[in-house]
Amino acid sequence: MALRYLVSLSLTVVVLADQTSHASISLGGAPAVSHHSSSHHARTSYHHQPTYHTQPSYHPQPSYHPAPAYHTQPAVPECAANTTKSWCLQDDHYPTYEIKHAAEYHYEKLLSLYADVADLNTELSVDRPNTLVEETYLCPSETAYVRPLRAQNTEGKWRVVVNNIDVHYQTLTQTTRIEECLTSGDACPLVPDCYESKCLQKSIYHRFLVYDSYDQYFPFAIETFKLPASCACFLGAYTIDH
Repeated sequence: MALRYLVSLSLTVVVLADQTSHASISLGGAPAVSHHSSSHHARTSYHHQPTYHTQPSYHPQPSYHPAPAYHTQPAVPECAANTTKSWCLQDDHYPTYEIKHAAEYHYEKLLSLYADVADLNTELSVDRPNTLVEETYLCPSETAYVRPLRAQNTEGKWRVVVNNIDVHYQTLTQTTRIEECLTSGDACPLVPDCYESKCLQKSIYHRFLVYDSYDQYFPFAIETFKLPASCACFLGAYTIDH
């Protein structure tokens, strides 16, 4: 009977143990044994895996390509900043050393170009006023013989003109005659008012040997420039004013 009671008690304890999370059982004076249980299994804590960032695929940098040999030169050089003329007679940044070095390196080829413009130099320019005298006596003008260091060509681009360059015991110069009207657009003096008259600036096209520092193969060329040549008097129709 006692054994049956003991078995019944054990079953009761088991049932109660399933319904609670903590039960103590003491059998025969033995120390109570504590059992912990739960109706649900504890969830294991979830640890986020570190996000793996793949390294970007390597793209090789493009190989270096040198800049083109020709670069656009400044629109207006410093020597022309405070003048309306299309040439400079003074230039603090004139590349004398660079021109001389290039002229010595390309001397033979340079001489063939220089021969084309040498005939337009001082000797021919000195004779030119005799051919223009009939056009210039009515309107006041100013005549000069110049050696420009920079000038604006017929395309509107400023160029370095080869001038006063010593190379192989020879001095390369380019001199030209210019004549500028002092009263361009005004009525011609000494002309009666019954005639329509106007002082006009006339120009000529002159060729100069120029230097281009950005041309790595042959930095010399001949280009065309428009320069003032004479001051003419334009006469219109005879009119009678009442």
